Amino acid sequence: MNELVRWESDEGPVVVEVDTRDPGFRSVSRRGESGEIHEVEGRFESALNNVRGAAMSALRTFRDRALDPETIELEFGVKLSAAAGAVIAKTAAEGHLTVKLTWSRPVPPEGGPGRDA
Repeated sequence: MNELVRWESDEGPVVVEVDTRDPGFRSVSRRGESGEIHEVEGRFESALNNVRGAAMSALRTFRDRALDPETIELEFGVKLSAAAGAVIAKTAAEGHLTVKLTWSRPVPPEGGPGRDA
């Protein structure tokens, strides 16, 4: 079963549908009315701090000079929970995090240094 929860944010309220089967979820509804929106303590920005920390840590790891990529793209699903805030969502039985590193090296002119003859 799903319920709607609302966080306050700097830009106004954010309403999210959450799974009531998630660990730690406790409904504050007395009558269990469908469509009721439950207020969540804390701010939306605070809920996202867990995921922000994970993204920053991953970026630090992949910016390593040994790899030296020109660009780094991180992609992960974010699941919002009334109890835990934002968490990295799983796909199947594993956590979901996709990392794309890109290198573009200029190709030396034909016959120039760096080309095998």
